[in-house]
Amino acid sequence: MTTLSVPGPAELLEIARMLAREGAELARRRREEGVELAARKSSITDVVTAADREVEEHIRARLAELRPEDGFYGEEGDPSTSVDGLNWVVDPIDGTVNYLYGIPHSAVSVAVAEGDPATQPASMRVLAGVVVNLFTGEEWAACLGGGATHNGEALAVEAAPSLAESLVGTGYSYDAAERREQARVWAELSEYTRDVRRMGAAALDLTAVACGRLDVYYERGLKPWDLAAGSLIAREAGAVVKGLGEEREGAGMLLAGHPDVLAEFEPRLAAALG
Repeated sequence: MTTLSVPGPAELLEIARMLAREGAELARRRREEGVELAARKSSITDVVTAADREVEEHIRARLAELRPEDGFYGEEGDPSTSVDGLNWVVDPIDGTVNYLYGIPHSAVSVAVAEGDPATQPASMRVLAGVVVNLFTGEEWAACLGGGATHNGEALAVEAAPSLAESLVGTGYSYDAAERREQARVWAELSEYTRDVRRMGAAALDLTAVACGRLDVYYERGLKPWDLAAGSLIAREAGAVVKGLGEEREGAGMLLAGHPDVLAEFEPRLAAALG
C-alpha cells in the first residue's frame, strides 16, 4: 500500500479552508430551503438538524478522497481511526439552535490535529483550523506558527484597558441544573467586567477573541470539535488559551483572552467557581 506524505500546516490549512467553505455553502443552502429537525441529544433543548448530519457527511466523504489515511472526529458521527497520526476535528454546524431560529451566528468549524481527540483530547496538537460563519461568509483561519487571519487580513489581539472595561463571552450547558450554576458564577463575576455576552457558538466566541469582538471568553463542558479550530485561531492571533491554573483547555474549562486581561480575570473566575 502506498503511504501518503504528511503535509505541512500551511498545506493542511488550504484543505481545511476548502472543506469549511463547502460545508458552509451547503448549510446555507439547506437553511434557505427550510430547517428539518432531525433529533434531540442530551436534552429537549439540545437539537440536531438534518443539515448538521449532511454537512458532516459531506466533509467526511471529501476527506476520504483527499486524505484517506487521516482519521475523522465529528460531532454527529462515529470517529474513524487515523493511519498517519492526523485527525480532522469537525463541527458541521456550531450554534445549531441559532441556525434553527435563523439567528445569523453559526459556523462550520474544521481543524486538523496530531493526536487522538477521541481518547486524548488534552494532548491534541492542532495544526490548522478554519471557522466560517455560514450566514455571513466571514472566515477565520490559522495554521500553527503561521498567524491568524480574518477574511484574509492578519489578526493581533489587543488588551482591554482593564478587566472592568472588558467584554466577556461565555456559554451555558443544555442541562438546566448546570445552567443555574453557570448563571450563579456569572452573577458573581458581573461586577468586575463591562458586560457578558452569551451568543451560542463556541467556535465563533473564540474567533471573537481573536478579532477583538470579545476581550475574554470562558466556558465549561466544551468538546474537541467546539474548540479545535477556534482555539488555534485565537492563539495564533496572540491570545492565551488555557484551562484553570496549569491545566490545558478542555471540558473542564477553557479560558481565552489577551494575557494581561486574562491574568486579572482568572482569579475572579476561580473564586466564583469555589
